[in-house]
Amino acid sequence: MYRLEEETEADWWEVEALYDLCFAPGRTALSSYRLRDGVPPVAALCLVLRDEGGTLAAVIRYWPVRVGAARVLLLGPIAVHPTRQGEGLGGLLMLESLAEARRLGWERVLLVGDAPYYGRFGFTRLDGVVMPPPTNPDRVLGLALQPGAWDGVQGAVEKAA
Repeated sequence: MYRLEEETEADWWEVEALYDLCFAPGRTALSSYRLRDGVPPVAALCLVLRDEGGTLAAVIRYWPVRVGAARVLLLGPIAVHPTRQGEGLGGLLMLESLAEARRLGWERVLLVGDAPYYGRFGFTRLDGVVMPPPTNPDRVLGLALQPGAWDGVQGAVEKAA
């Protein structure tokens, strides 16, 4: 049994510790982090998943960005504690958070990741959308939460104003 909740300020250090555990020590040097610097996350979509004992099992965060004039959600990071991987918790977080993003009126989501994994959630490669270097263009993926939401959207990904 797991409890899905919106991340709170009190969760911050524990969430950061899970990201440190799951990702390389230099994770904050990635170009996607430059888009997050000084920008608050989309709180309603930043979720934590805890087991019945209150132990943090998985987390997901989203950030507002822009591509041209279009408002876009930048998904990530998402992390599942190594002892909980393979239980479908990452998929649960993806599906729940994407449904909530759709409900809140967001139209499109962007991430940098592996197409074979994220493709099962409907993400596809975005041609014409450019993440800050040195991002591999093959890993820039998007999902339209509304039909045609990515049509005509192209350009550099920038911090939300």
